[in-house]
Amino acid sequence: MSYLELHDIHKSYFLVKEEFPVLKGIALNFDRGEFVSILGESGGGKSTLMNIIGGLDHNYQGDVVIDGKSLKDATENQMDAYRRDTIGFIFQNFNLIGHLSVLDNVLSSLDMTSLSHSDREKRAKDLLDEVGLSEHIHKLPGQLSGGQKQRVAIARALASDPSIIIADEPTGALDSKNTQDVLDILQKIAKSGKLVIVVTHSETVAKFGTRIVHLTDGKIDQDQNLKAPYPVVDNKKAFKSRSLPWLDSYKNAFKHLMFHFGRNFLIILGTAIGLFSVMFFLGLGHGATKYMNKTVDSLANPRVLQVSKHLSNNNTSDLANMKLTDKQLNTLKKLDHVKKVEKSYYVETFSIQIGQKNFSSQILQSKNSSFRSDSIKPGKMPGKNEIVVDKSTIAQAWSKKNWKKIVGKEVTLHLNVIDSNGNPKLLTKKLTVSGVSQAMSAVSYDTLGEIYKDAKMKFEPNYATIVVDNVNNVKSVKNKIRELKNSKGKRLYNLLGVGVILDNITQITSIVTFVLALIAGISLLVSALMIIVSMYMSVTERTKEIGILRAIGQRKKDIRRLFTSESLFIGIFAAILGLAMSFILQVVVNNVTYGMIKYRGIISITTGNIIFAFVIAIIISLLAAFFPSRRAARLDPIESLANE
Repeated sequence: MSYLELHDIHKSYFLVKEEFPVLKGIALNFDRGEFVSILGESGGGKSTLMNIIGGLDHNYQGDVVIDGKSLKDATENQMDAYRRDTIGFIFQNFNLIGHLSVLDNVLSSLDMTSLSHSDREKRAKDLLDEVGLSEHIHKLPGQLSGGQKQRVAIARALASDPSIIIADEPTGALDSKNTQDVLDILQKIAKSGKLVIVVTHSETVAKFGTRIVHLTDGKIDQDQNLKAPYPVVDNKKAFKSRSLPWLDSYKNAFKHLMFHFGRNFLIILGTAIGLFSVMFFLGLGHGATKYMNKTVDSLANPRVLQVSKHLSNNNTSDLANMKLTDKQLNTLKKLDHVKKVEKSYYVETFSIQIGQKNFSSQILQSKNSSFRSDSIKPGKMPGKNEIVVDKSTIAQAWSKKNWKKIVGKEVTLHLNVIDSNGNPKLLTKKLTVSGVSQAMSAVSYDTLGEIYKDAKMKFEPNYATIVVDNVNNVKSVKNKIRELKNSKGKRLYNLLGVGVILDNITQITSIVTFVLALIAGISLLVSALMIIVSMYMSVTERTKEIGILRAIGQRKKDIRRLFTSESLFIGIFAAILGLAMSFILQVVVNNVTYGMIKYRGIISITTGNIIFAFVIAIIISLLAAFFPSRRAARLDPIESLANE
């Protein structure tokens, strides 16, 4: 039994429905130690026969038997393994991968072996030394002569220690000296016990071997033994072949990315700008929200809610009907997370007389827990028979330059109210100004009560101030208050105060931030299209490389991963660049705005924003590579190798 047997091989090509037979019943046996030249004119079927023997073409009739095993029913993965383990290709046009060094071209085959990385490098260097290229291992193929390129191709073909070497017109592009050198190397390979099959149209090359098989019009018309095969030494292979590890796919992708970094950087930059825009607006929204929270928090307590009675006519100026009973206050106090309920009162309009001048203002309310002591500058919280006046409508109206001197002044408070009979009534009270507020005017609840009692008017709270135990529970308390309804299913209370306003402001800010980020995200769509176009261009440019990789045994899966990983690198680099741009601008903007608002975090990029950027970059790059990588994997290796 011969090592390689071809049983009645037929192969045809079809143009529409018309059949063009190429191989018409080829039956041949080959043994190791042979140097077989397949001779014939162009179009005689030599290359087709080579592709069938080499496992690149599995669409034929007949059978190929290798070492007693039929390839007829082999799966695609088994054919990939066959090429990795058994076949070494040498091509007329060398078919080296242009962006890889001489050493890396040889390693591309050794990466699919069980050898360690150091052993792979040692074997690659030893093979290159054998073909006389030890001084050129770090050069690129474009820096070599034709003879040197073919020697690299021979070293690569021998790298995985295959039992069959197939050389397609290996001397066709070489001068006479390099031709002789290559033939000597091939003869040496045959003498080592391997089967060498050379496809050629040169009689001189053909006569150099041990046997000539002549093809004419798809048939064998001559099979001549020139000399006995070389003796076969049965040396056991020192390592096993394996499928390409995923890490090596990433390494190869990174090498190609860096080789064309100038072009790829433009794509990385475009994607980075899109990511930067999204992160910048998200950071702006987060920073602006924090700034507003801080500003409002400095004026009023965010844990405080103000609750008033809900009127069916929504007339909040109907103070007489807005009174809250003790029962209603107790109901509010029993709610979960409510720490305290304070009786509170407000008047919509009032005026203050200082000397002979009157100053009118809006909203006078009783002092409650919503007030921040640091919002009163200068001065302090109002005690009995004291009042805190509003800065803009009263203090600065009294004196624009010396408004702070109003603290300590005795003033007369005028309240225009409606009595129980519906008649207007003027209430007055002499008070001392205890401080100036940045927000609104206030007196103590007891002081307001005394003013009403002195006028013999009933005094009851017209709203309640609720203190929540924790700021994180404010929202749940608000929801519970909104859910309180009467027997008719109508809402009982309205919510007021900073806790409500702040939540609304935050919600509006979040919506605006989201819309701005969404608009900025359009640039990410453009970036994805840029990556898709780049990947399709890369597939077109690297068609021959794909054929080479398939010829040396890489799977479709490996080809997909090669392009997917390159796109992934683009996305990761874009995310890193986008983050760098964002942080730089964050520092610049925060420093500039600090002089205006005395707040250094108006742009606040969070850890969540960073994670979001990387996740989006990875998703975009993977989606962009989806179709190009699959197109690359589906390319026919024979057609890919023929691509120029």
